[in-house]
Amino acid sequence: MSTASTATTTSLKGGEWLIKESNAFDTYTPEDFNEEQLMVKDMCLQFLASEVLPIVDRIDKMEAGLMPSLMVKAGEQGLLGTSVPEDLGGLGKDFITSTLVNEGLGGGYSFSVAIAAHTGIGTLPILYFGTEEQKKKYIPKLASGEWKGAYGLTEPNSGSDALGAKTIAVLSEDGKNYILNGQKCWITNGGFADVYTVFAKIDGDKFSAFILERGMEGFTQGPEEHKMGIKGSSTVQLYFQDCKVPVENLLGEVGKGHIIAFNILNIGRLKLCAAALGGAKMSLNDTIAYAKTREQFKTAIANFGAIKYKLAEMAIRIFVGETALYRTAKWVDDKETELEAAGKTFAEALLGAAEEYAVECAILKVQGSEVLDYVVDEGVQVHGGNGFSDEYSASRGYRDSRINRIYEGTNEINRLLTVDMILKRAMKGKLDLMGPAMAVSKELMSIPEFGNEDETPFAKERKTIVNMKKSILMVAGAAVQKLMMKLNDEQEILMNIADMAIETFEAESALLRIMKMVDKQGEAASQIQIDIMRCYLNDAVDKVNKAGKEAINAFAGGDEQRMMLLGLKRFTKTEPFNSKDARRRIADKLIAENKYAW
Repeated sequence: MSTASTATTTSLKGGEWLIKESNAFDTYTPEDFNEEQLMVKDMCLQFLASEVLPIVDRIDKMEAGLMPSLMVKAGEQGLLGTSVPEDLGGLGKDFITSTLVNEGLGGGYSFSVAIAAHTGIGTLPILYFGTEEQKKKYIPKLASGEWKGAYGLTEPNSGSDALGAKTIAVLSEDGKNYILNGQKCWITNGGFADVYTVFAKIDGDKFSAFILERGMEGFTQGPEEHKMGIKGSSTVQLYFQDCKVPVENLLGEVGKGHIIAFNILNIGRLKLCAAALGGAKMSLNDTIAYAKTREQFKTAIANFGAIKYKLAEMAIRIFVGETALYRTAKWVDDKETELEAAGKTFAEALLGAAEEYAVECAILKVQGSEVLDYVVDEGVQVHGGNGFSDEYSASRGYRDSRINRIYEGTNEINRLLTVDMILKRAMKGKLDLMGPAMAVSKELMSIPEFGNEDETPFAKERKTIVNMKKSILMVAGAAVQKLMMKLNDEQEILMNIADMAIETFEAESALLRIMKMVDKQGEAASQIQIDIMRCYLNDAVDKVNKAGKEAINAFAGGDEQRMMLLGLKRFTKTEPFNSKDARRRIADKLIAENKYAW
């Protein structure tokens, strides 16, 4: 049973933020973390500082037994079993706390990958889909670190198309074993794991999951892959040659393996965002420290406007990213609690909650990985030539970051999924997009109203967000009407719409956090955070405008095109904003604090 978080919020349904205005005071933010949650995060950071970061070079050289020994140490501190129920050897913490663990350990380079794979895809399939016997056998040992977990889905010819897998399973004549034949690739922790969740097609067509153990007859692994980054993470191929898997090791139901694979991915995407932001914060801290000590032209480079821009923008993207992350994590947590109260099991509750917010999980995966990529790239730039040297951590962070845009579903796939899932929810009647989209179409034909100006706090910013949503509804609604079933083949347009949605969700999350913050501590005490929000919103509107134009120009013509472009211009109009001065104030705060300050 998960323990509820301190702050009480009212959750929207998945995707509902697009058509409803959210209440700032119902929005969970990082300022709502309770004392225990902050202690858990601090424990994670201390673990990295004492056990991992001093030996990252040894980890990258894949010193025999080193990574497994670190995972045992993490297990001894309870870091592997945060989300595992107490009766199965875990801590039984809420979803937000387990997300904080992912963030707290996210700055550990290859170690972060190993531990995330173990606690996520290595453990959760058995925890959520296993029988009572399977859970009792495997979960306590996975939670303690005695056994390490891995996950075998990808094959040489089936990456994004996971259901195109060729590994097959056939029931033995005596009915006691499934006989597996095939191979898996890019298996994180594969070189030392004890337990693997592996997917295969029973009789060549029923996609199913199995629990395999190291040492099973006919189960072997290939050599370690040599990778661009995350060099200390074990990555191997797995081979199955008449591999005997006892029938009791079938995980879930025959032919229902896709349910396991896709549900686990939803959670994995959110947790990847958390780990990416943890890595981004560490990279920014390193970059700030370097910029303050590196002198050129007889002054620290941190004093130059061009460097201040970079430091500020890194912080802006991290701040907004973490805001959207914990807003969503609380929604998942609340939904889980609601489903448990309705009689669902622990596993059913969390899986149902993750599925409800699958759209947001896809958005977070894209945004989190791209924030990290931006931060480490600019981190190398600030370090100059030293950033290109292995002597500095900047180069390792740069290399290690790149994989995040590929695994857990490529960012292209997740962009397509974002729009696809929203449209499917609308078609199933779970989300009323038609009404709001028609209202926007009607508004386009009408004369703009110039009534009394709203004088409430952040009225202009709130209006901007509302108009960004109108832009999405206008473009998506017209694209659906115009292209119908052909829309699936217009991936460029779908990605344009996804970018509009991502920027809007992130910007709205930031605004809600600031509104709540200002109400609590006043405008003066929140000035820098207000600067952060306004800088992001200012850029987000421009990005929505650009993506919207590209989409409209791709499917509309004549009067329709002209009307929509005028509508887009109207919806993305903002007042002038001095982002240069705002970024300088943000950078000065970072430099004074010598770290990411929020």
